[in-house]
Amino acid sequence: MRHCLLTLLLAPTLLLAQAPATPPQAELKIGTAVEKLEIVGEAAAFKVAPGTRIFVWAKVTGAADTTVSCVFSKGDKTSKLALKVPRSPYRTHAYRTFREGDEGEWTVKLLGDQGAELGSITFKVEIQ
Repeated sequence: MRHCLLTLLLAPTLLLAQAPATPPQAELKIGTAVEKLEIVGEAAAFKVAPGTRIFVWAKVTGAADTTVSCVFSKGDKTSKLALKVPRSPYRTHAYRTFREGDEGEWTVKLLGDQGAELGSITFKVEIQ
């Protein structure tokens, strides 16, 4: 009788322990600033003066105690930054300063420590 009761109590715990881990992923947003861990001025297209920073905000889940790479790219132009992710979920951000000649459609990808893409977002930049 005790074994049956113990089995009934432990069965849900064992099922959860055997459930496959969700792969790491990231939610990305683009904006003009990050304040209080949230994106500000979120948009898909920006008209900015030369020397303006555009921020990518990321909420990373399923990855802890690791470093991810944030890659801004447009054609042959690429900027890559390393971001530490100490726990999951974790919010972090990075930025790129846009100058003359940086007009066009940009893509930001967040890559895991093994190079797998965790998330991406595209946006347009017009320099005034």
